[in-house]
Amino acid sequence: MIEDFLSKLNESQKEATQYVDGALLILAGAGSGKTKTITARLAYLISIGIDPKSILTLTFTNKAALEMRTRAFAILDNELINTPPLLCTFHKFGLLFLKFNMNELNRKNNFVIIDNDDKKRILRTIDKEITTSILVSEISKYKNTLLTPFDAKKAAQLKLYQQIADVYEKYELYLVKNNLVDFDDLILLPYKILEQNEELSKLTSQKYQYIMVDEYQDTNELQYKLLKLLCSMHNNLCVVGDDDQSIYGWRGANVRNILNFNKCFDNTKIIKLENNYRSTHTILKHANELIEHNRNRLGKKLIGTRLQGNSIRVYESRDENDETRKIIDDIKKLFAQDVSAKDIAVLFRVNALSRSLEEGFSRANISYKLVGGIKFYERYEIKDLIAFFRLISNVNDNFSIERIINKPKRGIGKATVDKLKNKSIEMKKSIFHILETFSFDELTAIVGKKNSRTLKVFVASIMDLIDILKESKMKFLDLFEDTFDYRASYNNLPDGIERQANIDEFYAYIKDYFIQKPELTLEDFLNEISLTSEKNTLYEESISMMSIHSAKGLEYKNIFIIGLEEGFFPLTGDGNDIEEERRLAYVAFTRAMDNLTLSYSHSRFYKGKRASLLKSRFLCESGLIKGHLRIQKQSTFRTGDLIKHKIFGMGRVQRSVNVAKDYKLTINFGGTRRDILSSFVEKI
Repeated sequence: MIEDFLSKLNESQKEATQYVDGALLILAGAGSGKTKTITARLAYLISIGIDPKSILTLTFTNKAALEMRTRAFAILDNELINTPPLLCTFHKFGLLFLKFNMNELNRKNNFVIIDNDDKKRILRTIDKEITTSILVSEISKYKNTLLTPFDAKKAAQLKLYQQIADVYEKYELYLVKNNLVDFDDLILLPYKILEQNEELSKLTSQKYQYIMVDEYQDTNELQYKLLKLLCSMHNNLCVVGDDDQSIYGWRGANVRNILNFNKCFDNTKIIKLENNYRSTHTILKHANELIEHNRNRLGKKLIGTRLQGNSIRVYESRDENDETRKIIDDIKKLFAQDVSAKDIAVLFRVNALSRSLEEGFSRANISYKLVGGIKFYERYEIKDLIAFFRLISNVNDNFSIERIINKPKRGIGKATVDKLKNKSIEMKKSIFHILETFSFDELTAIVGKKNSRTLKVFVASIMDLIDILKESKMKFLDLFEDTFDYRASYNNLPDGIERQANIDEFYAYIKDYFIQKPELTLEDFLNEISLTSEKNTLYEESISMMSIHSAKGLEYKNIFIIGLEEGFFPLTGDGNDIEEERRLAYVAFTRAMDNLTLSYSHSRFYKGKRASLLKSRFLCESGLIKGHLRIQKQSTFRTGDLIKHKIFGMGRVQRSVNVAKDYKLTINFGGTRRDILSSFVEKI
């Protein structure tokens, strides 16, 4: 059975499958049969007599683990498997390990795992001042880079980070006291146990003589260090990944893990899987040209095994509406050729760009689905803005005022809202009517003096905006954000930049709407977007729309990539890593099997207003259009980043300046400022 399967592998796949002892890096290009190879290797190890109990295979998702298990067992036909090998996610492995070894931390093994909602609830009881999502993000970052609360306090200069470090310390004490474990602990605590107990570390390493890791380019610092301990008694670590597809740096993945694998594990064998079975020669040619502009890569070239294929089309459009029209025309032509909707996908770097596509598809009666995302008008922040505008259009709208009465946060809790709702029902009047007509003392009797004062200011702001709207729609739109600072409320949040991009798109679109249709009212606009968001009927098959991050691991016969402009793709600005942006473009290109269309516009809504844009450098770098864009490279460090220096320890970046091929960083190390070149520090 295994011999039959081996005969179907190419030479590189076969070599990787049959390489048994020692460190092995399988550098697997896009569409090169990565999963096929790693599952074949798992089956091969068992087929040559290696005890399945001594094999550990780690993945990032349960879906990947299940697929590998199913494929491996199918190859062996279950004939050689008495005890299945352990094939699971990093977190599942951590859970199993802790069940037997939690006592090493003087804790009981009947611990309870808390989910993200539980984590937020606990953090809210500790601190109500700092936005919970910031606390969740920072504490997770600390744990995954092995920073203790003491380390976090030592590195904190700004008051915010000092507060977060204090919350982190209290949160950890709460978890220990109540024997709770969060998801980060499922990897952190096993590492701590193994690092502290040399004998247990040796025994665990001897137990798992053969370790394999899927998607190694996505591992973070903590996962790497855990693997080092698991391999302490041997060097039999096989990792599969692609440095050119490392696109999750923003959530902690460290591309250096795969780039430096052969330096971290002795006598590493590197096998490159370069034969691509997905895309045409033409698509691969331009994908290869693009990614070769990255300096930090191991180097490989995708080799096509299919036909030459059609040329990649590059669309130049006046604006997003022109772009959408061209894509719709192309999709209709594909439908006329009996191409199925499930074979078509539209990709974008910035989620806010989905708005014009959604509206265009709805008008054209083209069914679509947002994969791994939320439709534009259903996004949390957009629903808030719509609720604001509905209230301004109709002050008797109780549903809308309940949604935004505490947006942005102004100290109005659920208990206060419930009291107002009860009064509204009792009087058969709207909540806004009560807030507006009750005297300060009457309102105080219901909600208290502090809330009464806050709500009176809120009502006055709404009434002012209603008066301004009667005078000028444009003036109203300009003053709305000044009045409520809604956009600013997302400053410093982990997903704040993306949500602010959606807010900017909404503000700019409504302004453009009234420029194009000055005779229409705010109510007309709200009615129109309500119809648009409800119009998309669901058929059995739909066009797929998604961010490029969501597209990783997927493939479609026909791919459209929109928004190829500087500022959108690559996403530029302080702190963006241009090499990761280029890897993201490479991932996008290599999702396409048969046809690839790239689109850029001269004009698009950008940061709240219509702006003229430059076409993306990636179009030139991939050899698709002539020209050269001389754009200064961007630092991967930004103000506020936490870094580590081998001598000076932890610090915060305060400034970044380009110096030749490096960056000079001004870093605050516990109150002492030093200028350090970026190549001598690590970002945490």
